[in-house]
Amino acid sequence: MKSMIEYLVKELVDEPDQVVINELPGEESTTYEVRVAPGDLGKVIGKQGRIANALRTVAKAVAMKDKKKVYVEIIA
Repeated sequence: MKSMIEYLVKELVDEPDQVVINELPGEESTTYEVRVAPGDLGKVIGKQGRIANALRTVAKAVAMKDKKKVYVEIIA
């Protein structure tokens, strides 16, 4: 899951070497913190959050196969 999110985000940004994904496992869910360069934040969020929501939807769809919950947070 982490590598899939990392791949998608790196394809969106201008500075892919600054993309860092932190995996925070919890009891019932896993949270993925996506850190990008401040200049790339808008590209990852998109207009009205459409790209960010699409990333979350893809992550949740993959997690549904394993009956897990995932959250994706985007941080500058």
